[in-house]
Amino acid sequence: MLNKTNLMIGIAALVFCIVIFMASSSGQNPKDRPHFQHSNLTITRSDGKTFPFSVEVAETQQDQAYGLMFIQSLPENSGMIFPYDPPREIAFWMKNTLIPLDMLFVRPDHTIGRIVANARPQDLTPIPSEEPVSAVIEVNGGVAHKNDLAVGDKVSFPEIP
Repeated sequence: MLNKTNLMIGIAALVFCIVIFMASSSGQNPKDRPHFQHSNLTITRSDGKTFPFSVEVAETQQDQAYGLMFIQSLPENSGMIFPYDPPREIAFWMKNTLIPLDMLFVRPDHTIGRIVANARPQDLTPIPSEEPVSAVIEVNGGVAHKNDLAVGDKVSFPEIP
């Protein structure tokens, strides 16, 4: 039985998916890529080993709808962060994304709550956070495995405006 909270989360996820679909279907192409702010973040494993990343920040809803679409490669140790304030359940897909990506769903306490490895390019299957998150980080496919990143690892990033 659906309770009111689950129903509201479902409606919010559906609305977000519709917005993403409309944005991704509205003639976006590589020439229309927004200008993203840049930031740095660090992931610290439970053993203390750190991994720095340079990321683009998808701040606005339009930036988030565009994400890493049409990118043909990412430099090593780079990616994109999608911040959410307030934290929420979210779902991503890979429409018009040309490279495999690892998705790191970051809880409000800045720990990784879920890792989806090697999300398939061009796949329209929703990839849900499965819990409220304050950010999603996308990096090259295989990075999480290569660096032995795990649920519970800590993500440090500066305050995002």
